[in-house]
Amino acid sequence: MTGYVLACGPCIACGRPFMFNPVHVPSSTALTGLREPLCRSCMDRINAKRADMGLDPFPILPDAYEAASEEDLP
Repeated sequence: MTGYVLACGPCIACGRPFMFNPVHVPSSTALTGLREPLCRSCMDRINAKRADMGLDPFPILPDAYEAASEEDLP
């Protein structure tokens, strides 16, 4: 039998709670030194700003905001 995991926590940028894949969600260590998740809305805004500056977007994995298989957990 395989289970699935969704994490819930606040976005490090906007503070809103959201559900995410704890393994594949985009994250940042810039503010706390710890790996903290970023919600999809904030990632979209960050990537739009990067595009305006001529930089490549940060990648967002297809399952970043979906359930993770328990087999993918460390």
